[in-house]
Parts: sequence; C-alpha cells; structure tokens
Amino acid sequence: MKSLLFLVLISVCWAEPHPDNSSLEHERIVHIQENGPRLLVVAEQAKIFSHRGGNVTLPCKFYHEHTSTAGSGTHKIRVKWTKLTYDYLKEVDVFVAMGHHRKSYGIYHGRVFLRESSENDASLVITNIRLEDYGRYKCEVIEGLEDDTAVVTLNLEGVVFPYSPRLGRYNLNFHEAERACEEQDSVIASFDQLYDAWRSGLDWCNAGWLSDGSVQYPITKPREPCGGKNTVPGVRNYGFWDKDKSRYDVFCFTSNFNGRFYYLIHPTKLTYDEAVQACLKDGAQIAKVGQIFAAWKLLGYDRCDAGWLADGSVRYPISRPRKRCSPTEAAVRFVGFPDKKHKLYGVYCFRAYN
Repeated sequence: MKSLLFLVLISVCWAEPHPDNSSLEHERIVHIQENGPRLLVVAEQAKIFSHRGGNVTLPCKFYHEHTSTAGSGTHKIRVKWTKLTYDYLKEVDVFVAMGHHRKSYGIYHGRVFLRESSENDASLVITNIRLEDYGRYKCEVIEGLEDDTAVVTLNLEGVVFPYSPRLGRYNLNFHEAERACEEQDSVIASFDQLYDAWRSGLDWCNAGWLSDGSVQYPITKPREPCGGKNTVPGVRNYGFWDKDKSRYDVFCFTSNFNGRFYYLIHPTKLTYDEAVQACLKDGAQIAKVGQIFAAWKLLGYDRCDAGWLADGSVRYPISRPRKRCSPTEAAVRFVGFPDKKHKLYGVYCFRAYN
C-alpha cells in the first residue's frame, strides 16, 4: 500500500506531457523544492537602552537559512520599520527602504536611517531621541514572496512620577492626563516603565492612568488604605476604564533634558508671577515638574529650599535625606499648590542649551 501511494505521488509531482494528446501540449513539469533558501531576520539584542537627546541603533540583520549570502539577487530587498502599540494590533510607520528609495514618517522624519554596515544589515539608527520614541519596534524584511520579522525594544533612562493637578486627586480623564504630562516635560508612562519604577522602590497609593488606557498604582509597603496590609507588594491594576468619562491621576515619565536646572538665588521670596519673571530675567524659564524629577533622579540634585514650578506647585528635591529635609527618604517633596498671589517661596528655573 505504501509503495502504491509513493508511486501516485511521484506521478502527480512529476507529470510529463503526453505525446499523443495535443490538448496537453502546454502542460509543464512542477518541481517542489522543500529545502530552498528561507529568509531569516534576526535582532542581535532584544532590548536597547538610551536616553532623550541621544542616538541609538536598533539591530536587525537578514540571512538565508541555506546560503551564506544576504539575498538571492533575483528580487529587491524591502526593509520596513514600524513601531508597535502596546497590544500589537496597530503599527506606526517609521521607515521604509527599497533599493535607492528611502522614506521616513511622522515624528521620525529626518531622524532615522539604515546603518547598512554590510549588505545584510537592516539596523535602524534613530537620532535625537525623544520621549515618544520609547517602545517596541518591528524590523520586517521582504524579498519576493519571502519575509520575516524581528522585534526590538527601545528603553529610555528616566524617572516615573505621579501627577495630579491643582484641582486635586482623581480629576483627569485619559486625554487630560496625556496633556498634563506633556505640559510638565514628560509623557504618560507605560506599564513597563511603572513596573520598573516599582521595582526601584516607587510606592504610591493613588491610582493613575498609563499609556495603554489602564489605571494602576505601585505598592511596596502594603497597608490598609492601599489594598490591605496583608496583601503582597506589587503594581495594583484597576483595569481599563472609559478614557473620556473616568477620572484618575496619572503616572508620567521623563528622561534627560538638554539644559540646566537650578534654584535661583534671589534676595527675597517671590509670588508665583514674580517667580516667573525672575527666571525670565535670568535668561531662563520657570522649571516644570518633569524637570525637577529628572534633575533629582538622574543628576542627584539636592536642595532643601521649597520653590515654585510652572504648574503653580511648590516642591523641593532631596537626594540626601537629613533632619528637616525629608529625614526618612530621598524624594521630591511636595508642598502643595499655594495661593499664587500671596504666598512667597523661592523658584526653580530651567535654561535650555542651544
């Protein structure tokens, strides 16, 4: 029986034209090649780390499984880079190359190109990295009917911080939360960024929006008001909520900045409007919340003087806990949102580098 089946398969796969039948004169021999060259795309590193303002190379190379050459030579190689959304259901075009044709898209225009250190190198170089560049990128190589992909994650050095506006806790829908982070020199944080911050010790009992539309909060010291004192530490998940109607705080993410953050030495304390003008007179602007967190976390900035920030809040950064200045922990201490017209404080300024 097996021999008969083998003969049948041979007769189907290697069918020759019948010499006595003119209707079959255009019939062709069909050859099935199971072990031909197969395109493989490989990322040498799954995660790449960088920082805002820097340059980075996302690795990607392509091979043929049964040959040592980069391409077969019969088709042009098409390289396409896209950025994946959190659920992988949508992709944002970043860069496409085919032959001598090159095209970059959106916020990546003019900032991306292929490294091309060898004929099989499809690695993507991103220059002047922005906070929005954080995330997962897909490298897709297409040759004829063959294609393959690899995924690389770009992580940024930075800091996650909780934020709520002057109105108080739980007053931001998702879109307002995004804008609030942008106004404070940051972007809304991803779950991975919040998780990394929790592993580094971030503990915050108020729930906040994340970039995927979920609402979560990190707890390192379980206690009754925050899920119960008998629960385990972790990132607590409220789930996904209506982005227009539901209101929470937000977790923002910021990274290095291209400028100088400093406390302005001034002979007197200032109202908010006076603080804004004092920074302008010094050739700077009043600093944003993201900038004080970046200076504290990434540069170790330490100052015990409370000062105005751009959102009308008053804060001060402590990297070396000591008596009268956050004695128990390093933190950006929050004084509140004082009366702008009557309360007097110092001010933190930021001068951008050209």
